[in-house]
Amino acid sequence: MDKSWIPSEKGYSLYLRPTAISTNHALGVAPSDSVKLYVINSPVGPYYATGFKPVKLYGDTKNHRAWPGGTGEYKLGANYAGPIALQKEVAKEGYQQILWLGPNDVVDEVGAMNFMIVWKNRQGERELITAPLDGTILPGVTRDSILTLARQMGDLKVTEKRFTIQEVIEASEQGRIEEAFGCGTAAIVTTVEGMKVGDKYLNIPLPDEKKSLAIQFMNKILDIQYGVVDSEWATIVA
Repeated sequence: MDKSWIPSEKGYSLYLRPTAISTNHALGVAPSDSVKLYVINSPVGPYYATGFKPVKLYGDTKNHRAWPGGTGEYKLGANYAGPIALQKEVAKEGYQQILWLGPNDVVDEVGAMNFMIVWKNRQGERELITAPLDGTILPGVTRDSILTLARQMGDLKVTEKRFTIQEVIEASEQGRIEEAFGCGTAAIVTTVEGMKVGDKYLNIPLPDEKKSLAIQFMNKILDIQYGVVDSEWATIVA
């Protein structure tokens, strides 16, 4: 009945967002005794109106998106209000997203996305690294999909562990960073061309499409979504 709502053009999709809101009949600081659960179904187009373009990040050393013992691993509206307001401020300086840091300047997330770096680590290994699911990181489906695809490659070390912005600065200055990108439901992947941290600006390499792992991951996920290739992740219904 609603199939006409599902876009057929590549890069467009039907976005499904389960949502829960309180329907309590009183105002007060207390748990709600009634909740409405519903699913928003909305046709959507490409996440960025300007197309697939790399972004510049502002490394925020003052504000924090999440903290140990908080709600960073949950999809809550409260987790987005503050970051969105700050993102508007850094946009005035030419930065499209904020690189969030945690305690001791560990790398957290970028904007509302998980964050990944491909580099040569200090041991000389080619490695894809991202923050672990330790309670502050959102367990994104796209994050999990990319980690699974990366592990299937065989020639790439895949690591989920904490690393600091100082390690990123060191790797950049030593020429060990291959590429960096954010990943999430809407954009799939967003490549990074640079980041400002304190008084430093790091230029991040942008491999061409044939060499970029970020773009390879995006194309593989799109091929699965559109049924171009068979996958246990997808079931073709029409």
